[in-house]
Amino acid sequence: MSSAVTSSDPQPYPESDDISSNPSSNRLFQDVVATRLSRRTALTGGVVAAAGFLGAGVAGPGTAAAAGARHRRRLLNFPAVPISSADTLTVADGYTAEVLIPWGTPIRANGPAWRRDASNSAADQARQIGMGHDGMQYFPLGPDRGLLVLNHEYADQVLLFPDGDAVMTPEKVAKSLAAHGVSVVEIALRRGRWQLVDSRYNRRITTDTPVRFSGPLSGNHPALQTGAEPRGTLNNCSCGATPWGTYLTCEENFNEYFATEDPTWEPTPEQARYGVTRWGYGYRWHHGNPRFDLAATPNEPNRFGWVVEIDPRDPNSKPVKRTALGRIKHETATVTESRGRVVVYTGDDQVGEYIYKFVSSGRWRTMRATGRHPLDHGTLYVARFDDDGTGRWLPLKHGTGPLTTANGWRDQADVLLRTRQAADAVGATPMDRPEWIAVHPNTNDVYVTLSNGTGFPNAANPRRPNPFGHIVRWRERHADATATSFEWDIFLLAGDPEFDPSVPLDATSKFGSPDGLAIDRDGRMWIQSDISNSSLSNPQTYYVYLGNNALLAADPVTGEVRRFAVGPRGCELSGIAFTPDHRTMFINVQHPGEAVPTLERPSPANPQSVSSWPDRDPKGRPRSATVAIRRRDGGVIGR
Repeated sequence: MSSAVTSSDPQPYPESDDISSNPSSNRLFQDVVATRLSRRTALTGGVVAAAGFLGAGVAGPGTAAAAGARHRRRLLNFPAVPISSADTLTVADGYTAEVLIPWGTPIRANGPAWRRDASNSAADQARQIGMGHDGMQYFPLGPDRGLLVLNHEYADQVLLFPDGDAVMTPEKVAKSLAAHGVSVVEIALRRGRWQLVDSRYNRRITTDTPVRFSGPLSGNHPALQTGAEPRGTLNNCSCGATPWGTYLTCEENFNEYFATEDPTWEPTPEQARYGVTRWGYGYRWHHGNPRFDLAATPNEPNRFGWVVEIDPRDPNSKPVKRTALGRIKHETATVTESRGRVVVYTGDDQVGEYIYKFVSSGRWRTMRATGRHPLDHGTLYVARFDDDGTGRWLPLKHGTGPLTTANGWRDQADVLLRTRQAADAVGATPMDRPEWIAVHPNTNDVYVTLSNGTGFPNAANPRRPNPFGHIVRWRERHADATATSFEWDIFLLAGDPEFDPSVPLDATSKFGSPDGLAIDRDGRMWIQSDISNSSLSNPQTYYVYLGNNALLAADPVTGEVRRFAVGPRGCELSGIAFTPDHRTMFINVQHPGEAVPTLERPSPANPQSVSSWPDRDPKGRPRSATVAIRRRDGGVIGR
């Protein structure tokens, strides 16, 4: 970061994702970037234009790429939305935003109605849309109708119960479990508005739904045994979709739900590496359910931290945890194809963690035809970024490199159960909270958002501290996603020039903490910010001038960035999905009304102290919700 930022400048307050649990001595990414930037790059037009492979694709002033850009379709054809701290969802002029399925909506017409005082029971919640809407995918069923599958990352338990969560009971724990997970619902465009449809496909998958394990860690693996059937998925963050039409949901901060009152309990090295502690992070589910008591059920945490496959078109199917993709705090599962093989990119969202990809062992169509699942058979890799702008994918394969029996690795199942430690051992590059990953549909370039770092010793970022985050881009060798080498550079440094004058963003484009990421069929990049609530508009942080979280669009060629939408107070904008014609964009408004330090803290007596979005009901409470965004003239989003 520029010298304009000093140790006396405001600092964001750390949250659990910002605290590293990586004790390895692997070389940090910010050290690699510092060398790389000093040798080969210069800031131009909102991107870092490199002398390496990106030089041909980045349109700095006067470059050939800039000249070529003048003859291509302009991607950002909307007026920028101004920064705002208002309690409203604002979208660009010429667009509408309609609330579709807020938390508590019954998934069928005969289901339990939403109660505005949050007095719905646990049984009710299991038949309603969950809380904390996050990643999602749209699966078309025909013209103007399809299945929307969305994650419910976590529950704000102050708002989930009428009397808050000062005391947790078995019923409250059951309701919180039911508020987590995934919703599958059919929606249809009728008379210009998207509506929930009564459908045989509609179902909830919660933290209590039976699941099964597949791959190297099958259901009978000793580390997965608890004396009870495997159940549930939780902290479902981002997602992916397979070429065969299934949904991949990602279990992220699973460690936060486990705790114990046993004062003698101590984490094993493996548990400590995943951030499991005796105190947990405030859910206190162990007060009402022994599944989440670390002393009573020590193997239960091993059942989480996986990518879970769901068939949205088979309401009777059981979710499957695909263990070959590794056990980490999965932020995303971005799927692409190369040479007939399926490739899945994923990031591990915590300071000092790594970027991974899985490559199927064969062509996925052939594998499926012969009864071998493409996500059960293949190689998991972890990324190493080198100073010269090149990188390597290091295999996490038992018997390869340091991952041998002699070094304490029993078999491939052990490597996958302890994925973080395996990545430590092979020398992966610690990154700064790897978030969503997107593959450009035309160039096959791959982009990852790195949310932020707060100056901890293992903060992997190009600036110290790095409160604003950045986006890294790489190109696989020969644009082949199955390759084991790549070239990389920095695509964009996020930030506010008020604190870092080197940041080439202005009032129409400045933002921090990039999180959600998608690239549409025109090549337009969509970026969602995830400024922590402790930092939102807080004069004690770098985010005082950035307002509420936002959705921005960027042109990967010119580097132009423009704000498209701003969310209500206390929220994160998360999840991006498009209909096939790209005339509707779905986004999620997650946790509106959650506590922010500059406003009165929400309480059972005043749940709307931060936000009343979307209902504006004086006796209600804020609700996460999916929003359908359309152009008023019915045209393609962004054009």
